[in-house]
Amino acid sequence: MLKKLSLMIFFICIALYISFIPSKETLSFYDARTKERIAFLPLDKSHSFSIQYTHSIHLSIVEETYELTDEDEIRQIELMYEDFAIGMPSHAEGNERFVQENGKYYIKNMNRTFPEIVLRVGEVSANHQLLFEEKALAMTSFTSPGSVLRIKYSKLNMWEQMKGVNIFDRF
Repeated sequence: MLKKLSLMIFFICIALYISFIPSKETLSFYDARTKERIAFLPLDKSHSFSIQYTHSIHLSIVEETYELTDEDEIRQIELMYEDFAIGMPSHAEGNERFVQENGKYYIKNMNRTFPEIVLRVGEVSANHQLLFEEKALAMTSFTSPGSVLRIKYSKLNMWEQMKGVNIFDRF
């Protein structure tokens, strides 16, 4: 009887230990002020995501596309916009390609890498949206307008996943 109890306690300890090992790849959203993780999107390195918003000056759509790197950073791979105006690039740099298609402008083949993205969620007209698998989710569905987010790659353990807000189900 004591042997069975010891074995059961051993397996429970192993299960608890494993549950604290970070293993789930995510795109995590943190409140920049409190550093608290407010949401996460399960996302492995084979998928891309985009952030779409309305430009504050010329009020047209801008879409930035990103992927996760093997170095656990975020790489911008494409930029799409509808108007040449203040704040928008007029040409590509280095190996990037500037393309005009269907009345929109693209900078493709981008290779700009960041440890994280810092983003202030628009209060008036920006309408920041997270695009994933051809679906859109308003960022104001998990944070308030005007808040500042730090967006970065992170691995979460089972307990962190259970106490966090998985926004995949909202798409």
